[in-house]
Amino acid sequence: MFLEQLRNVTTFIFDVDGVLTDGTILATESGEYLRTFHIKDGYALQLAVKRGYLVCIISGGKGAGMQKRFEGLGIEEIFLGVSDKVEVYQALLQKYRLNSQEVLYMGDDIPDLPVMNLVGIPTCPLDAATDIKIAFCIATCMLQTSIKLTDNIYL
Repeated sequence: MFLEQLRNVTTFIFDVDGVLTDGTILATESGEYLRTFHIKDGYALQLAVKRGYLVCIISGGKGAGMQKRFEGLGIEEIFLGVSDKVEVYQALLQKYRLNSQEVLYMGDDIPDLPVMNLVGIPTCPLDAATDIKIAFCIATCMLQTSIKLTDNIYL
């Protein structure tokens, strides 16, 4: 059942802080916020784009470095400084004529919860906020196992 759901995925949506970073934010004296991204995540995102998946970023955080990072990976749908993630999600559904069942979303904290309740496959990192883990980490563990068993999705 879950593997079949994965085969239907056409779209990946990611939060940033705590999902594509370790959650650490460094503040410079000039007031800029810096994040650290893992190179392997970047490769996986770039590969997904090249394979024709729609990859989107929806984050409450913002910064020129974030924008450049994701643009450099070939991601076109980048929404930073977002206060209403559901609104952005619904706009993406309309723009691309998506069905919620073909969307995988990964978030790690309470602001992600409203979107995670709407998508077909909600997932979270294992160090997500407790409320998110309780609701969604089972799907993430199943996702990690399924990815090892199939070559359809490489994230």
